[in-house]
Amino acid sequence: MALTRAPSSKRLEPLRTADADVLNIAYYEAGPADGPVVMLMHGFPYDIHSYVDVAPQLAAQGCRVIVPYLRGYGPTKFLDKATLRSGEQAAMGADLMALMDALHIQRAVFAGYDWGGRAACIGAALWPERCIGLVCVNSYLIQDIARAMVPARPEREVPLWYQYYFQLERGRAGLAANRRGITKILWEQWSPNWPFDEACLERTAVAHDNPDYVDVVIHSYRHRYGLAESDPHYADIQRKLATLPPITVPAVTLDGEADGVAVATDGRSSAAKFTGRRVHRVVPRAGHNLPQEEPEAFAAAVMELIKA
Repeated sequence: MALTRAPSSKRLEPLRTADADVLNIAYYEAGPADGPVVMLMHGFPYDIHSYVDVAPQLAAQGCRVIVPYLRGYGPTKFLDKATLRSGEQAAMGADLMALMDALHIQRAVFAGYDWGGRAACIGAALWPERCIGLVCVNSYLIQDIARAMVPARPEREVPLWYQYYFQLERGRAGLAANRRGITKILWEQWSPNWPFDEACLERTAVAHDNPDYVDVVIHSYRHRYGLAESDPHYADIQRKLATLPPITVPAVTLDGEADGVAVATDGRSSAAKFTGRRVHRVVPRAGHNLPQEEPEAFAAAVMELIKA
């Protein structure tokens, strides 16, 4: 029986906050306090409402669900004005672990897509003792920055227009002036089968009004091409990530069949990066925002790891 989807007016509330290293992180929590923990990490340009249907499914099955706003999104804020508004991958992984430490969570399932999937992969690769298992959309997402300037096939470069746009100051100004417009275009391109409405878009777009959103996004897309400085605070993590560490924990990887930015694969090209048990699936009709488009499939992947 198909899940009844939450209306676009539904918000994941109330929010809680926790000081975690350089951030005060806002997050939503659901489910029993003594249940197995699931960290649900969102991507760009989305927010915690990618999990508006996943979170209650997992909570109903006994999981303690934590859904944080990433740095630069929603009410999450930096504790110090002087801190670099870094969007580098090392920072994303560090934020996940810092939040777990702040909440005294020893182990959890790490689950995410896009930026959140990268944070989950980093956590699983560098802190496997803290990870019950990994659910990730688009397989292994740790960036190979040393090879970032090696071009892809032309048809794969076309969907990345926003990444090239953000390398320019024109792109920074464009993102600052047109956050909602850029978000809508990317959602339409990346998820052609997802019938989101204006209320759904606005529910997420308000998270992009965070005063650090533009700086974090621009830094993220410049850093991944080696064109922005790293935050020295994450230097040790960044050095470890440069080796492209494998995922040793159990993993379920998912691709959306209709993903407009990361083409679905059979998983073989990334298989060597998963040295633990790994299952790969393609989810029919799903686009890039897979947990919001096909929440049953995403929640089932999480529960598969917990039951194992």
